[in-house]
Order: sequence, then structure tokens, then C-alpha cells
Amino acid sequence: MSDENRPFDLVIRGGTVVLPEGPSQIDIGVRDERIAALGANLPAGRDEISAAGRIVLPGGVDAHCHMDQQPWEGKSTADDFQSGTLSALCGGTTTIIPFAMQMRGQSLSEVVADYHQRALPKAHIDYTFHLIVGDPTQRTLEEEIPRLIAEGCTSVKIYLTYEGLKLDDYEVLEVLNVARREGAMAMVHAENDACIRWLTDHFLKARKTHLRYHVVSHPTIGDREATFRAISLAEVIETPILICHVSAASAAEEIRRAKARGLPVYAETCPQYLFLAAEDIDTPDLSGAMCVCTPPPRPRENQAEIWRGLLDGTLEVFSSDHSPWHYRDKIAGGPDTPYTRIPNGVPGIETRLPLLFSAGVNGGRMSLTQFAEVTATTPARLYGLFPKKGIIAIGSDADFAIWDPKREVTIRNSILHHATDHTPYEDMIVHGWPVTTISRGDVIWNEGEVTSKPGRGRFIAAERPFARQTSLPSVLES
Repeated sequence: MSDENRPFDLVIRGGTVVLPEGPSQIDIGVRDERIAALGANLPAGRDEISAAGRIVLPGGVDAHCHMDQQPWEGKSTADDFQSGTLSALCGGTTTIIPFAMQMRGQSLSEVVADYHQRALPKAHIDYTFHLIVGDPTQRTLEEEIPRLIAEGCTSVKIYLTYEGLKLDDYEVLEVLNVARREGAMAMVHAENDACIRWLTDHFLKARKTHLRYHVVSHPTIGDREATFRAISLAEVIETPILICHVSAASAAEEIRRAKARGLPVYAETCPQYLFLAAEDIDTPDLSGAMCVCTPPPRPRENQAEIWRGLLDGTLEVFSSDHSPWHYRDKIAGGPDTPYTRIPNGVPGIETRLPLLFSAGVNGGRMSLTQFAEVTATTPARLYGLFPKKGIIAIGSDADFAIWDPKREVTIRNSILHHATDHTPYEDMIVHGWPVTTISRGDVIWNEGEVTSKPGRGRFIAAERPFARQTSLPSVLES
């Protein structure tokens, strides 16, 4: 029997389906894990789901999350691939891109092999890896990165701060040159390390260790300078870059200026910069530690400019930067724990989409199409997963999140599925919630019931997002 005559494995009927050209009232037919048909009144499937009164969106692609990460300063993140991907799917996400983190003295290939071993038996949903390059030795640059890109890890991240990870400008140029040559995406954590270290040293000498100094020691001017520097170095090499987790209006303005000059500069932001603020960190007790991350949330008035950047295309990607530490670990030093001893990072992989849907779509700021673009389609495109992921189109993987746009939910840690002991969004009320998640045609979350099993997720070998460059940058040919 030809494919055209075989019954669909699954038909989703009667929903408002968010296609690239806009929402449409159609059915979706799934066969062999992929979208086989889109149209009205499709023939019956072996299984059927009614999406009447609901919205069918592409499954979310969370392109910035940390899980099962090796110990950082003696501590490990709370989520492994089992609990982390479970939390993701319950929030409407069907694909994740976590980080394989190389630090000084480590083999990048060995780190990636270790992450494959960690993910394979545990992941509920599909994944690929970003490569964090913390030690750009000749072997890393000439052997490991090209081989790993060929194997499907087609994005590299570099840090301009953090001991054990930060690269100097010469090293940054070396990594950017490899990314250009191999057609990979280069991601940059853009904070000025010297500013952070200098301010921190002086605050500690003055015994200014309260939580508020975490924000002050990570100044927005440092973000602006580092963002400008990263863009400038990429301009020398003539390669695209993406600025990660943009928190400051001044950094967003540098990105906007670069785009206006026609440079291939991309950027992401995260929920903590739209829904948390510096004021949430500056608490009399240590409860503000729940909101400590880097870059930190900025003063509340800054949120309007991050919203502006997300809505006008300056910030194309909305990721969680899920980095879950237990609150008990954050305050392990007792009531006088200095800000320098509080691990940086907040959980958010399950709440990423509901927060944005509520404030963005139901809040009248953005359309359903824009929501799908920043949460699924654009990250899939920029990281080499499109059109397999991130879009509802014939031939794409059958990854969907079915939303009840009217469902009101009060976010509480007790209803979430991550392994950490808190959420910084406790008691926030959202309108709209993903009630069914489908990954490659499998219903893995439906009306509060998890129907997935660990290990069903697959590694997806990403394509190179950009063309490989065989010529030298023009500055070397002048």
C-alpha cells in the first residue's frame, strides 16, 4: 500500500494550527513520526486528538539550557537529562540544545562523549549539543571542533568572563575563524570580565557582600562593551555570531546598531529579563538568591527595552537559560552568605513558554506567529535543525504543543517537574498553558499525565547553519 493510501498514525483535528504564514483552522495528519498532511477533513487516523478550541503550535525549541552539567565550583546542577527533559516536555518544549562544557585542560571530544552517555538513556525528547570552547588548543581548533561539527554539533559557545572558561580576544578570533571556516554558529557570553573582577574585589574589601552587589558588580556598561567587542571581532573574521541572554538595554542597542549596518548578528533573551528584575534580588533576607543569575536581571524599567528588542526583531530567540541550582545550595553559607558564593542560574525550562504566551500573546504584545518564531522556528533555523524541527510543515517532525489559551495557572514549584527546590516565578499567574505535547507523533504529555519514558529522546545531528568558507577573511587578502 502506498504512503498516500495508508491510514494516518495520528490525526489532530479542529485546532487553530500556527503555520509560517499564520494561524489556520485545519487538521494535521501524522505518519511515520512526520507531518504527512495538512488540510480540512483529513481521513481518519489510527489515533485522533480533538484540538477544538485550542491552539496547535510547533513544539518548542529551547536553544539554551544546562542539565547534567559537570560540577561547577564543586556543585552540580539539579537536573539531569531525565528530570530536565521531563520538565521541558511538560512546558510544551520538544527539542533542547544543552551545552557540552569544556574547561581548561579538558578534551572537548571527551566532554561531548560524556554528554552523549549522560543523555542517551535519560532524555525524553530530542536534543543536540552546543560546544563550549574553554581551552582553544591547537588540537581543539584543528581536530576536535571540525570533527564534532561534522558529527552534528554545529554551534560553539565562547565566554568573555568566568575563570576556567574565559577567552582573551586572540583566542576568540581563533575560535571565530574555525566557526567561519566550518559554517557553524558562534555564540558569545558577553560580559566584561575585568569590570566584574575589579568591582568585586573592591566590594569585598569594603565588606559589601549583600545580594544587591551581585547586580552592581555586573554593570550594564560591561555588557555593552563586551557586546560591542564581540561584534567587532566577528566583523574582522566576517562570520555570524549570536549574543546570548541579552539582559541590558544598552547591549540590545549595540546589537540593533550592528544589524542596521548589515552585519550578521543575532541575539537571544530569556524569561528572567522580562519577568524578573534587580529589585527581586535586593531582598532583606536571602530569598533574592533565587533570582541570581548572570547576566543579572536589570532594574524593572529595563524590561520595556528587552520587550522592545524581542518584538522588533533585535532579539530573535527566546530561550530559558535553564540552570537549576537548589536554593539550599545557593544559601549553603548561612544567612550571611556573600553574593560571590551564590551559584549563578535560575530554573525556567518548563515556565519559559507559558510566561511568554501569557504576557506576549494573551497580553496583546505579539501574534501567535511571532510567538512560534522566537520560541521554535528561529532557534531551529539558526542552529541547523530546520525544517526538521521548529515548524509545522509537511515532512517536518511531528512535534507539537497543543495549548488551552484560556487556562489560568498559578505557577508553583509543586506543580513543576524539574528537580530543583524552587522557582523564581512562584505565585505568578499565567493565562494559557500547554495541555498536550507530542514528540515525533507520540503523545508524551496530556492533561497533566506524563506518557513518555526516559530514553525515547534522540540525538539530532544538526546541519551547518551557514555555508563553509574556503576563502580567507578579506582583511587577510588585502
